Amino acid sequence: MEESAARPARSRRPPRRPQRQQIVLRRALALGAGLIVLILIVIGVKGCLDARKNRALSDYSGDVTQIVEETKQTSKVFFAKLSDPNELSVTEFINEVNADRSAVDGYQARIDGLDAPGEMGQAQSALELTYDLRASAMNEIADEVDTALGEVGAEKATEKIAQQMEKLMASDVLYSTVVRPEIKRVLSDNGIEGEDPPESVFLPDETKWLEDGAVDSALSSVDGSGTGTETEGIHGLGLSGVTVNGVELSSESTTEVSLEEETPEVEVTVENQGESTENGIAVSISYGTGSTEGTIDSIAPLETSSVSIPLVPAPSGETTLEVVVDSVPGEETTENNEASYTVLFQ
Repeated sequence: MEESAARPARSRRPPRRPQRQQIVLRRALALGAGLIVLILIVIGVKGCLDARKNRALSDYSGDVTQIVEETKQTSKVFFAKLSDPNELSVTEFINEVNADRSAVDGYQARIDGLDAPGEMGQAQSALELTYDLRASAMNEIADEVDTALGEVGAEKATEKIAQQMEKLMASDVLYSTVVRPEIKRVLSDNGIEGEDPPESVFLPDETKWLEDGAVDSALSSVDGSGTGTETEGIHGLGLSGVTVNGVELSSESTTEVSLEEETPEVEVTVENQGESTENGIAVSISYGTGSTEGTIDSIAPLETSSVSIPLVPAPSGETTLEVVVDSVPGEETTENNEASYTVLFQ
């Protein structure tokens, strides 16, 4: 029998497993790439949030530092005057103490207006209490100093002033043991170095001012013979220039100022147009519903000096700034002590 013809070979389908593996592999690679992109997005967002948080913490510490430095200067001027009135009359001494009181009230308002990041909540609460103590003490001192320099009720008024020294010391302890360490801790925890707020001691040489009779001895050296109105020579101040973030203002036109997330800072320059050195010159700024103050420590005759005052909270849009320089004893002409400026904050 002849062999049957060979059957044609059946075609075989290529195995499907390798193709499926390739599909699975491609899907895995796509998923991995998607995860990498998602991780990068998360890292980027977190980096932006961390940078924003650190910037807010740094700005807060910087604002505290500025107020503390100004406070230290006011304290220095106040206690230098108390230690050596330098032949100030009673009225002159009272006016200068009131100027210091106004300055501390301004610092308290600025502290209360700080936008503290969440992590700075404990530090902010302690800081507000610190300045509540300081403002309360200075207001009590200013209220009692007139009586303390007189005859009726002088002893009781002097005792009240002495009690306020303990309140000032308490504010120093609170700042040094709670406020400053807490701000430093938060900054350190967030990797921010070199921006710690400075020390703040309002009551210098506390062992002296807490002694019995220290305040009475200091006040007794104030010249009670003068009235503050019969001052020798010519006395007078003049507002000679105002800028906001370096931009000079004009009282005759609207000035545009670009903020770019900066806190607007007003620099007020005052000229001493008289013949005597003037001390403790208070400068106030009113705008919209806000107001703030600063103090120029001293201006020699025919010289100028300036003070920088941040506007907190910051205004926006078209705003009128009312700038006023307090008059000094013996000053007869005060029309040039104040001016209004229209500013367009953008």
